Amino acid sequence: MTENRTPPEVAALLDRSHRLGADKRYTNYGGGNTSAKGTADDPVTGAATELMWVKGSGGDLGTLTGSGLAVLRLDRLRALVDVYPGVEREDEMVGAFDYCLHGKGGAAPSIDTAMHALVDAAHVDHLHPDAGIALATAADGPELTRRCFGDRVVWVPWRRPGFQLGLDIAAIVRDNPQAIGCVLGGHGITAWGASSAECEANSLEIIETATRFLAEHGRPEPFGPVLPGYEALPTAERRARAAALAPVLRGLASTDSRKTGRFQVGHFTDDEAVLDFLARAEHPRLAALGTSCPDHFLRTKVRPLVLDLPAGTPLPEVLTRLRELHEAYRKDYRAYYERYASADSPAIRGADPAVVLVPGVGMFSFGRDKQTARVAAEYYLNAINVMRGAEAVSTYAPIDEAEKFRIEYWALEEAKLQRMPKPKPLAGRVALVTGAGSGIGAAIARRLAAEGACLVVADRNAEGAAEVAAGLGNADRAVAVSVDVTDPAGIEAAFAEAALAFGGVDLVVNNAGLSISKSLLETTEADWDLQHDVMAKGSFLVSRAAARVMLDQGLGGDIVYISSKNSVFAGPNNIAYSAAKADQAHQVRLLAAELGEHGVRVNGVNPDGVVRGSGIFASGWGAQRAAVYGVPESELGAYYAQRTLLKREVLPEHVANAVFALTGGELSHTTGLHVPVDSGVAAAFLR
Repeated sequence: MTENRTPPEVAALLDRSHRLGADKRYTNYGGGNTSAKGTADDPVTGAATELMWVKGSGGDLGTLTGSGLAVLRLDRLRALVDVYPGVEREDEMVGAFDYCLHGKGGAAPSIDTAMHALVDAAHVDHLHPDAGIALATAADGPELTRRCFGDRVVWVPWRRPGFQLGLDIAAIVRDNPQAIGCVLGGHGITAWGASSAECEANSLEIIETATRFLAEHGRPEPFGPVLPGYEALPTAERRARAAALAPVLRGLASTDSRKTGRFQVGHFTDDEAVLDFLARAEHPRLAALGTSCPDHFLRTKVRPLVLDLPAGTPLPEVLTRLRELHEAYRKDYRAYYERYASADSPAIRGADPAVVLVPGVGMFSFGRDKQTARVAAEYYLNAINVMRGAEAVSTYAPIDEAEKFRIEYWALEEAKLQRMPKPKPLAGRVALVTGAGSGIGAAIARRLAAEGACLVVADRNAEGAAEVAAGLGNADRAVAVSVDVTDPAGIEAAFAEAALAFGGVDLVVNNAGLSISKSLLETTEADWDLQHDVMAKGSFLVSRAAARVMLDQGLGGDIVYISSKNSVFAGPNNIAYSAAKADQAHQVRLLAAELGEHGVRVNGVNPDGVVRGSGIFASGWGAQRAAVYGVPESELGAYYAQRTLLKREVLPEHVANAVFALTGGELSHTTGLHVPVDSGVAAAFLR
C-alpha cells in the first residue's frame, strides 16, 4: 500500500473557501459550497485516482478544514448519470453518494455534490451573494442577467437543489463554453474555472459585476418613502426598549420548545439597514413575501413576525399587540404546514417565529443556541439586502410557498437535523452568575457553560469577568458584565445586557460575597453594613431583577444562592458574615414559596470554607480565620478538612457540581432546598 498524501488542490481549495466565507457579501455562515478535482494515489493499489473534494453537509466555508471535506471518486460519481431514475426520485441519489466515497473519514456529502461533480471544470464555487440573489429573485431575472453579464453568465430557472440541478448546470457548461458561471433563479450563483485562482476570480467577477449593475441601474429608495413614526428611536431609548421586549419575545418564541425545556436563545441587532427597512412604506409587503434562497428561509422560517405599530407606541400596547400577532403567526404557520404537508412529510417542527421585526427598535432572532440565533439574523439582513437590490431594478419575486415547504420539510433536511448531536443538559438556558470573575463563581460559570448554558459572567472586577468569559469561548457562549451587586441600577443594567445578548435569563446564581472575621466587640457598623449590603441586600436585588425577567419570559427558571454552612453553624468571631449568610438562607425559603407558582425554583448551596481558589480567602479572610483557629494559613484547607466527617477539602468545583445538580434537570421538583457541600460538618446538619 502507498501513503495517501494530501494533493495541492486541497490546500488551494481551503484557502479559497476561507476568503470567500470571510465576506458576508459573498455567502453567510454555513452557506454555499466549493470543490476541487484532482488525482491522488489509491491507498490500496497505489494507482492514480481521479477525486473530488467538496465542502460537506453542514460545514462552513470561512472555517472549513480538511476534515470538513467530503472526498469522492469521480468515476463512480459520473457513473451515477447512467442509473439516475429521474427527477421524481432524485433524492435517492444522495444515498448513492456514500458509495462513491474515497477512503475513510471525511464529511457527509451534501445535496449539492452532484452540481460540483457533473460540471466539467476542475474547480466549482456555489455561493449566495446578496447582489447575485437580488438578480435571481427579480421578477424579470432572466432579462436582467442578460443585460448585466451578456453571455458570460447564464440564467438557470429555479430548481430545488439536487441531482437534476447538477445535470442542468453541466449541460450549460457544455453548451456555453464562453460562460464563467450561472445565476440560479431564486437561489444564488455558481461559477467554475480550470484552476482555483480562476474559479475564485470568476466568482468575484460575477458578484462585483452584479453589485455595479444594481448600483448603476437601481432606483433610489427601493423600499419606498419613510413612514412617519416608524423612524429609528434614539440609541439609548432603542436599546432600553429592546431589553424590555427581548424576554417577552423569547418566551413567545419558545412556546413550542417548552415541551422539551430546550428554550430558544435570542439575539438582537439594530443594524442601520434593518432600521431603515422597517422605517419604509414597503416593508410590510416585502416582509410578508418571505425570503427566497433556501439557505435564508431554512434559518429564518418562511417569513418573519412584524410588529405593525409605530416606534413610539407605549410599551404595554406593544406587548399586547405582539402577543396577538404571535398567536396569529402560529395559526398561519400551522395553516401553511397543512396546505402542503403530505402523508410522508416530517412532523411540524414548531410554529413560533425565528425572526421578529420591531419598527424603530430592530430585529430579534431566535434559535436553539446563540450561534443559530445570530446566524438567523445575519441571513435576514442578507435577505433585506436582496430585497433592496431586486426592488431597485425590478420587483422582488421569491420562490413560491409550495417550493419553500418542499425544502423546509424535505426528508433530506430532516435527516440532517436528526444527525445533530444530542443537546447538553443546559442547552437553551441562559445563566447569570455574580462574583464570577474568580474562585467559586468562576468555577460555577465554567461548569454551567460546559453543560451547554450561555453565560453572563458578572463581577465588580471587570477584568476578572472578561478573563473568565473569554475562557468560556466567544460572545456566542459568554459575555462579561461589570456590576456591583449593591447598586440597583447597575444590576438592572446587567440584566438588560443579558437580554440584549441572549434574550433573557433562566438561571441566576447569587455568589458575590466577601467576609471580615472579627469578634462581636471588634465588628464595626461599617463591617456589618458592608457584608449585609453585598450578600443579603445584594442577593435580594439580584433575585428581584431576575424574577422580573423570568416572569416576563414565562418559562420558569432557577435562582441559586451560594450561602454557607455558617448560615446554620455558630462559629467564633464571625457574626456579620454568618448573619448575612443566614439572611440569604432564609431568602431561599421565602422566594421558593413566592415564586413557585411561576415555575421558578429557588435553592441554596451551603459550602464549608473553600480555601484553594477562593477570592475571599485570598483577600485576607484566610489569614483571619487561620488566626482564629491557631493554624498556619497554608494549612487552613487541611484543618477544615480534618474537622469534617469525610476528611476532604472542599474546592470551588465541588460547589459548582452542586449548582449543576440543582439546575440540570434531575431535581426538577425540588425547591426551597439547601444542599450542604461541607464534607460533613455535623454541627451544620439541617434540621
